[in-house]
Amino acid sequence: MKANSGLAAIPRGVWALGLVSLCMDLSSELIHALLPLYMAVGLGASTLTIGIIEGIAEATAMMVKVFSGVLSDFFRRRKPLVVLGYGLAAISKLVFPLAPTLGWIVTARFADRVGKGIRGAPRDALIADLTPPAIRGASFGLRQALDTVGGVGGPLLAIGAMAWFAGSFQAAFWVAVIPAFLAVALLIFGVEEPDPKTDPRAAHAAAAREKKPRLQWSDAKRLPRNYWIVVAIAAVLTLARFSEAFLVLRAQNVGLAIGEAPWVMVVMSLVYAATSYPAGSAADRGYGPKLLSAGLVALIASDLVLASAGSGTTVFVGGALWGLHMGLTQGLLAALVAASAPADMRGSAFGVFNLVCGVALLMASVLAGELWDAFGPAFTFYAGAGITAIAWAALLRHGGNAAELRPT
Repeated sequence: MKANSGLAAIPRGVWALGLVSLCMDLSSELIHALLPLYMAVGLGASTLTIGIIEGIAEATAMMVKVFSGVLSDFFRRRKPLVVLGYGLAAISKLVFPLAPTLGWIVTARFADRVGKGIRGAPRDALIADLTPPAIRGASFGLRQALDTVGGVGGPLLAIGAMAWFAGSFQAAFWVAVIPAFLAVALLIFGVEEPDPKTDPRAAHAAAAREKKPRLQWSDAKRLPRNYWIVVAIAAVLTLARFSEAFLVLRAQNVGLAIGEAPWVMVVMSLVYAATSYPAGSAADRGYGPKLLSAGLVALIASDLVLASAGSGTTVFVGGALWGLHMGLTQGLLAALVAASAPADMRGSAFGVFNLVCGVALLMASVLAGELWDAFGPAFTFYAGAGITAIAWAALLRHGGNAAELRPT
């Protein structure tokens, strides 16, 4: 099958998983767009506290993926763990509108991110299982694009809910419950794992698995050099990109009202959604190194714009560049992990990948919070630009045409 076969070539299960991601992101991003403001304005939390909470929450999600990925390889089943993860995230959404203190909010945020961690690696491995290698970049790009459509709709729902409910955070949080449970229903009834009885690739993979023992710790040695190169690049890139909560805080910092600040997330997500699938398709045609390089340049530009921002319009430009960076890099990195790992270790490979990125994200978000409180928002984004520039220089030194950076 050719890499440019188009959207029609992408399996039904990948489309369904994309719609599941869309619905859950509607829910999560509605909350994410309002939560930093709620913690800062409604609960009096400092920027450092918000950075620590967001960093630990997102890092927890990534770290949990290593365990869920290994379990999906060990039991040779993906969907049960994916359902568990989405189910936990849906249940956590009930806590946000009922939470009386910051402690409850933190608990709900962590539960939501644990759910994301449980589902993430098995879901990505399931996409790789469902998809022919020639369109793997496009499939990951499509899922990321649909996920990001939810990322656009979530902040829009937040803005609408805050206007409709006269600025009530709790009432807006209730709106997030509906798409979260719809995502779980779509997953249960719309996604099936590859069946060895009807899918030749699944039958071949199952036969290969039967010839070898179940996953063991020593199997980590089977992850090739190409895989670790991808992990290293992703870790440095994540260290340069702190939590998106700081985009919302920056929007408020330059004078946007609480009900208007989530627009920066809308702008960021629109660009992210628009570029994810084309970038994935371009990666399938061998443009992986150029996409990563362009993504790092976009992040440097975003940080510089946000550092110098004096108005909402400038913040929106910075958010758009941030979204461009995400669209150019995130689906590509997932496709690179899938391509470089052995088929029976994809869950574990995604788990380790996300564990490393989780540690980097925690460090980045805590550092950003400390810099914001000590030196102000401009210094925070200038520091992000500096770290990204180092990552870009390292990528260029590694080699712009490296075979390791092709997803097929």
